[in-house]
Amino acid sequence: MKNPFRRRAAVPAAPVLLGAPRSAPERLPLLPPPQPSVQEYQLYDALRCAVPVMDAAIRKIVRLCGGFRFRANDPEAQEILDRFADRVPVNAAGCSLQLFADQMLDSLLTYGNAVGELRTDQDGNPAGLITANPAVLRLAARPDGRCDYFIRKPDGSESPLKDPSRLLFAALDPPPGSICGVSVLRGLPAVSKILLRIYECIGQNYDRAGNVRYAVTYRPDSGAAGFAKEHAAAIAETWQAGIRAAQCGEVQDFVAVGDIDIKVIGAENQMFDTNVPVRQLLEQIIAKLSIPPFLLGLNWSSTERMSKQQADILTSELEYFRRVLSPVLRRIGAAVLHSAGFAGDPQLEWDIINLQDETELADARLKNAQAAEIEMRLGRQ
Repeated sequence: MKNPFRRRAAVPAAPVLLGAPRSAPERLPLLPPPQPSVQEYQLYDALRCAVPVMDAAIRKIVRLCGGFRFRANDPEAQEILDRFADRVPVNAAGCSLQLFADQMLDSLLTYGNAVGELRTDQDGNPAGLITANPAVLRLAARPDGRCDYFIRKPDGSESPLKDPSRLLFAALDPPPGSICGVSVLRGLPAVSKILLRIYECIGQNYDRAGNVRYAVTYRPDSGAAGFAKEHAAAIAETWQAGIRAAQCGEVQDFVAVGDIDIKVIGAENQMFDTNVPVRQLLEQIIAKLSIPPFLLGLNWSSTERMSKQQADILTSELEYFRRVLSPVLRRIGAAVLHSAGFAGDPQLEWDIINLQDETELADARLKNAQAAEIEMRLGRQ
């Protein structure tokens, strides 16, 4: 018979394993959408506002693309083109065809698409230019290779564009089988998210450790233990008065009797070095924007030779942007000439991109002249 009062043997407890929850990594989309959504355009605007390097790079690319001019064989046609390029209204607040081209290129880089319209007067002659956010336009491909254009309204509805002949549209590097272009900022939201998180942590760390705070510790002796509260209050009041006086430019010394210890809170800790991760993220951004770091104030290259190579690469990128924008500008020039009764289309000439030093250019011209002179002498002989 079992003894009911017998103590049972202790069963060993199983080890408890607790797992800390972690956020799952974000998965990459398998296929991008055929057309950018309104939310994607808003994301690109937010990126330019949050990351100054992106906004500065796009603005510098627009400026470095330079100016252009139409060329016509007839002097009268040339005068009409020059007058239109200098005086055409843009968005009812600007003036000149160069301003219109800069705004189109800025939209092309930011959104991957640029939308404009050629306004005409009552007689059908070109009278102005306007630019619009590409989010208001939706394109639909037709079987014959053309496109249908729809205007997106604020309430979400769409209506077909009444007169597509005046529409000016450009797309940057559209994928095969797609109509819309791709922004140069695509792929950067994930990198920018990490970069902004690092900067946010830097700000929080400086709020905690950068703003110096003091810990004043008072240890009373045996004789003053009964008045410790009064002494601590007097020390705190005097210390705060000295801090307030320092804000007004007055320096006061703190003199006390007894065992008082003053330390800076967090002085023994060190701030994290964020130079390496921030530089790695900025390198990804700079590589996507195809602009040399030294143009943005980032002095990473140690030799001048590397800077020259980067300038040559930037020149080829600027020429590509010009090729994308040139058909739109030629179409505007042709419309101006045809409305004035001239046949044929004008020629578009861009300014020469000059990213080299003037001394090097002068040296190159001197060597070319010397080589030409030697060739002439050899030809005479």
